[in-house]
Amino acid sequence: MEILKRPPTAKLPEQWFTGDAWADVIYRGEDPSRARANMVRFAPGARTAWHSHGLGQTLYIVEGVALIQARGGRIIEAHPGDVIWTPPSEEHWHGAAPDQFMIHLALWEGDDVDWLEHVTDAEYASPRVSTRTRP
Repeated sequence: MEILKRPPTAKLPEQWFTGDAWADVIYRGEDPSRARANMVRFAPGARTAWHSHGLGQTLYIVEGVALIQARGGRIIEAHPGDVIWTPPSEEHWHGAAPDQFMIHLALWEGDDVDWLEHVTDAEYASPRVSTRTRP
């Protein structure tokens, strides 16, 4: 067993995020492990750019309201305790609602993240469906 040293909180780069977001690395596996886990904090209105993960990504919403959208789909409004899975290579974005901070735990494998263009304000403001009212 080993107690891992925790790296400092990192401000996430403008080329991949709109608004302010910070990450705490929880786990970054070393070869042969590809496991990754980050706790990510988004300021109100902050969001990722469109991106995809070669082996998919799981988000666990810890606090606030998360907005998550797959390319071509509706925005999902997710709440604390919700778990969202994006399949391998599915283009998507995620971030905070415009009126409150949001924290999620992001889990994925490997470093094969394909970063794309920023989410436009019009895309961000599109209609949403809530996990609380969705069948």
